[in-house]
Amino acid sequence: QVQLAEFGGGSVQTGGSLTLSCAASRRPLRNYAMGWFRQAPGKEREFVAGISVNGGSTDYADSVKGRFTISRDDANNTVFLQMNSLKPEDTAVYYCNAVGTYGQSWGQGTQVTVSS
Repeated sequence: QVQLAEFGGGSVQTGGSLTLSCAASRRPLRNYAMGWFRQAPGKEREFVAGISVNGGSTDYADSVKGRFTISRDDANNTVFLQMNSLKPEDTAVYYCNAVGTYGQSWGQGTQVTVSS
């Protein structure tokens, strides 16, 4: 299975921006549909954004539409999540997810904290 590692989390103020990266290893990323999920303290993990195998289709949770952008660079085995206009309610651990023919993989997560 593909292995995933997230980078780029941190602390920002309301209205700030962050870009998360998800680096894949062991398998080429081009064979996987990719997604970002997040989990806030005391809440269930929720879908944030997804991108199809060829990058031709994207999907977003209503709460992040217009503020977040998912993209992929298969040549460098990396998926990105550009997050703009961040709000305190975006505070969570963000996880990268890969879905392929034989199952799915998760990264270890990266913390994003947005202060008001």
